[in-house]
Amino acid sequence: MGSDDPDGDDDADVSFVIPAKNEGDYLRGTLASLTGLDTDYVYEVIVVDGNSGDEMREIAREYDATVVHEDGSSVATARNFGAERASGEWLAFLDADTRVRANYLTELLGFVETEGVAAASSYCRITGPRRAKLMEVTINHLFSRFAHPILPGFSCVVHRRAFEEIGGFPDVPNEGTAFSRRLSRRFPTAYCPTVLAESSGRRIADLGLTGTLWHYARLDIARLRADY
Repeated sequence: MGSDDPDGDDDADVSFVIPAKNEGDYLRGTLASLTGLDTDYVYEVIVVDGNSGDEMREIAREYDATVVHEDGSSVATARNFGAERASGEWLAFLDADTRVRANYLTELLGFVETEGVAAASSYCRITGPRRAKLMEVTINHLFSRFAHPILPGFSCVVHRRAFEEIGGFPDVPNEGTAFSRRLSRRFPTAYCPTVLAESSGRRIADLGLTGTLWHYARLDIARLRADY
């Protein structure tokens, strides 16, 4: 781990890539959860700053995370930008409001190695209002059962070779779904049936459940129109 652009001296087993723009209110909790990982894997943390105007960069450096800068054009671009600068054999993508449990890395990498898959997510917990539980159930018990599982961008790991072979995250609306579909057509993917990550239900708190569902429905329509 380092405080600015990685110099590539030591390769990590896993590189956490976190896109963030003005996420100082949430990022501290995410980074604190990573410092609490109970694992023998060597990992680095890369925060991709999309031209933030808050104290996010300073918070990232407090936790010895590497900070790289891009123009904040899209989440897909930020994730790909971070991946290009990562040294890990495995890439772990988190959002700035995702917290992981202490066994996240050991459990999830053990799962992908045992199952022989190229990428995986785990079950999650969505915090916030009670209606956020519907989103949690959808991710855990619907997305995971699709023939081509949808791996949420807020928490997934993918082998670098598979990531590079499919060209990373497509720069389209609902990029996480587009990425998952493209990836699973060429490589095996799966869900670890253990709750290992916690994501904020702030969108549901702000927009309500109906507003949130409509938000994602519009993104998915735009994704399909872009032929993803």
